[in-house]
Amino acid sequence: MPTSSVLRPMAAIAMLGLLAACAGQPLEERPEPIGDFRLGHAIALAESPTKGPFSREATPEQLKAAVDSAVRARLGRYDGDGLYHLGIVVGGYVLAQPGVPIVYQPKSILMLDVTVFDNATQQKLNPEPKRITAFEGLQNTVPILGSGLTRGADEQLANLAEQAAVQIEDWLRENPQWFEPEPEQQRVPFSPAATPPPTN
Repeated sequence: MPTSSVLRPMAAIAMLGLLAACAGQPLEERPEPIGDFRLGHAIALAESPTKGPFSREATPEQLKAAVDSAVRARLGRYDGDGLYHLGIVVGGYVLAQPGVPIVYQPKSILMLDVTVFDNATQQKLNPEPKRITAFEGLQNTVPILGSGLTRGADEQLANLAEQAAVQIEDWLRENPQWFEPEPEQQRVPFSPAATPPPTN
């Protein structure tokens, strides 16, 4: 992913200090099925993410682990008879540093590109990756101060990954045609040791 294509919008968003919150259904609640959706592999990559302006550091391993954990926690709740894999590429991030209250409150951002694969056909369901832009949520208990002053980098990243997972879940729900059960469909077996599909 070209650095400039990520950095320009990230800089504009960060400087504007936009705030978006996607609460999502609580994880302990049983979700309404998304057709025959069941999560197989969820491969998160963070090989060359762009660090946006005024950001704390996060290693590729930290980014990958946070996204992987949040996606599996949210989408692993579904238990349809089909099987679908996700390829996720972390393109950029901002983990806000402490700013100056009232004058400038940096906001945290995480950008992902997501592709869904149908295990039955081994084909992509979305020809072009879906861009997910996650912002810090309302877990910031003192919004006027910005998360840089109220949360550490690990907390910021975990929150962003949770917000991204909610957006991915919502996006899947917006495309029910991908997950329509076949007549007399049998449950597709899955082993984590199976070879995952490519991520792009």
